[in-house]
Amino acid sequence: MTNALASDIRDIKAPIVIVNWWDWAAIAIGVLVPLVLLGLLIWWLVRRSRRVVVPPIPPAHVRARQKLQEALALILQPKPFCILVSDTIRFYLEERFDFRAPERTTEEFLRELGSTDRLSSEQKASLGRFLESCDLVKFAKYEPGEGELRALHGSALRLVHETEPAVVEAEGENRESGNGSRMAEEIINRKS
Repeated sequence: MTNALASDIRDIKAPIVIVNWWDWAAIAIGVLVPLVLLGLLIWWLVRRSRRVVVPPIPPAHVRARQKLQEALALILQPKPFCILVSDTIRFYLEERFDFRAPERTTEEFLRELGSTDRLSSEQKASLGRFLESCDLVKFAKYEPGEGELRALHGSALRLVHETEPAVVEAEGENRESGNGSRMAEEIINRKS
C-alpha cells in the first residue's frame, strides 16, 4: 500500500500564467490615445492651412458706386444704361434702408418711401424723378440724349453719396478722458 500511495503522488505542476486583460487594455489605450491625438492635430493643421480667407464684402454704397461706374460703359445705349442704373439704386436702397425696392413697381416703392423718415423730402422727390425718368426709357421707349443720361447718373451718384453711412468721432467720454484715438462708429444720414 505504501507503494501504491507513493505512486499516486505526483510532482508539483508549473504555475499557470493568467492573462490580465486590464493590463493589455491599459497598454492599448496608452498607444492608441497618443496616435489619435497626433492624427487629430495633423488633420487640424491641414484643414487650417487649406482654409480660404474670404475678403469682407464691401459696404452697399461702395458696391453701388462701382456698379454706377460700370454703367457709364453703356451710356450710348439708353435702355440698358437705365436698367442698370435704376436697378443699382433699388438694390442699394434695399440693402441700406431695408426697403423692398427691386420687387415693387415704382409707384408701390414711392408709396412706401413716402411713409418713412429715412430719407429727407428732397431726397424722396429726387428719387421719384429719377425712377420715373428711368421708367420712361425702360418702358415707354423714350430715347434721351447723352446729357440726360449723364444727369440721371449724377442724380444716382448724389443719392448714394448723401445716404451713405459716415464714421464720426464719438462725443463725450472719449474726448474728456483724453483718449482721442478711440473712434466710435455712428451711422448717420449725411443730408439730415
